[in-house]
Amino acid sequence: MSDFYQTGAVATFHKLGRVGIEKIEAELTWYSQDRPIALVLPSLYSELEGEALKGIVRELKEVAYVGEAVVALGPATYAEFRRVKEFFSVLPQKTSIVWNSGPRLSEIYTEIESAGLPIGEPGKGRSVWMAYGYVLSKREFRVIALHDCDILTYSRDMLARLCYPVTNPSLDYDFCKGFYSRVTDRLHGRVTRLLVAPLIRSLQKIMGYHPLLIFFDSFRYPLAGEFSMDVDIARINKIPGDWGLEVGILAEVYRNTSLRRVCQVDVAENYEHKHQTLSPEDATKGLHKMCVDISKSIFRTLVSEGITFSEGIFKTLVATYVRTAQDMLKRYEDDAAINGLFFDRHEESLAVDTFTSGIKIAAEMIMDDPLGVPLIASWDRITSAIPDIHVKIRKSVEEDNR
Repeated sequence: MSDFYQTGAVATFHKLGRVGIEKIEAELTWYSQDRPIALVLPSLYSELEGEALKGIVRELKEVAYVGEAVVALGPATYAEFRRVKEFFSVLPQKTSIVWNSGPRLSEIYTEIESAGLPIGEPGKGRSVWMAYGYVLSKREFRVIALHDCDILTYSRDMLARLCYPVTNPSLDYDFCKGFYSRVTDRLHGRVTRLLVAPLIRSLQKIMGYHPLLIFFDSFRYPLAGEFSMDVDIARINKIPGDWGLEVGILAEVYRNTSLRRVCQVDVAENYEHKHQTLSPEDATKGLHKMCVDISKSIFRTLVSEGITFSEGIFKTLVATYVRTAQDMLKRYEDDAAINGLFFDRHEESLAVDTFTSGIKIAAEMIMDDPLGVPLIASWDRITSAIPDIHVKIRKSVEEDNR
């Protein structure tokens, strides 16, 4: 059972005991009549073969309050698209597949890019962004929820708890981030534990008080891929196209809404999904690349807030990060010991070394180019440049799904 302690700048909603999910689902069914919900599912074709997605579909069959499931499909051939469409056809909700690599949406991407607007590289960020564009084109939804399709421990109460703070008009939050434990016979979540948390706290030691750093440090699991939001947030947010997606979304939420309308909710007692390799020798793969992208996203967000970085500050930051991460590593080792969990100190230390390398690479990139690759354009800017873009997106997706 979780505690009920509130910490940081955002409201935290805990999982206190075993509350019947039927009560929350009944309320959501009622509230969703006025605040309809769209569920975005970013998925790769390869995930159809795994047990995680099959389990998610089984659970979603019991969900009555979601108005439409929108599958943001990664690169796929026509035959793969048809199989994905068939796979998700068992859902009772209206279901649409956003075929990002299909010819119709490819033309739309080209049109947006021709207008001088950034669309990012192919990947999860772009797929999610286009799914938002499709939901916005429907003009009937008030809430967008999103979760990954590789969750092995998925249950429908995860989705209900994620949607509730934004859908319930008495709570009326604009953005809700999920959090959870990631534990099997050992602690997981290395990037959150050994990169993001010590990096943010190292920045606080060097920079002093800064509201954005307090905001980041308030989230129990800032890299969680599960969140819900008011549809207007999806309209005005820009989105990173790389592994900085989750941190970038938090930065945009910080810019675009009041902190009193942001919350996080405990959505699961435990959470298990596929694990990325560390790839200590190659900064273009695995958690090493993830570290570089996340660090760049954090640094560039701070630059946009008026923080000045220099070579000396980055050297100090690396040294501070190493000490902070090592101190936190000792805490995790002790936490694992008292819970009887396996803890590989060498592997954990290797992760810190790898993340130190990634931070250095990100720092060099920031020094060379503080702006870097622009974020994917917000939908309100795109509709200003191409007023009928939503009509084209809706028509393209609907024609693909016939």
